[in-house]
Amino acid sequence: MILTTLADSAVYEVLGPRVAAGLRWLRSVDPAIADGRHPIEGDDVWALVSSYETGPATEKRFEAHRVYVDLQYVAAGTERILHAPLETVEVAEPYAESNDITWFAEPPFSSSLLMRTGDLAVFHPEDAHKPGCMAGGKHAVKKIVVKVRLRDR
Repeated sequence: MILTTLADSAVYEVLGPRVAAGLRWLRSVDPAIADGRHPIEGDDVWALVSSYETGPATEKRFEAHRVYVDLQYVAAGTERILHAPLETVEVAEPYAESNDITWFAEPPFSSSLLMRTGDLAVFHPEDAHKPGCMAGGKHAVKKIVVKVRLRDR
């Protein structure tokens, strides 16, 4: 897991050409971009833009992905994302290849990331994460998640 800001993200382009393409796109895109799926490099790099209100952590679930890395950028608002190493979580719902996700039960411990406008978190396959959690109350959030393919399914 990496926590940084979009302004400081260029140093992470060394993680590979697809990550670099995703980061460059994030730095160039208008934060007012419409919600929905946006292609960057076909199915190898694409963005999912969503606007939502954060909620109690007890109403959210831990997730992880096998095929894609998440570049989670908060374009507006504040949220908390919980993080736990994959080896500390137990599968609640088996891996769904169709949308590259495994859901997990609450782990015995997790770290809390406070994400504000301009913050960027990178979650690799070994990073279970629980996004959309309240940070001191409910907040409206606009988030851009760039999905970067690591491997074929």
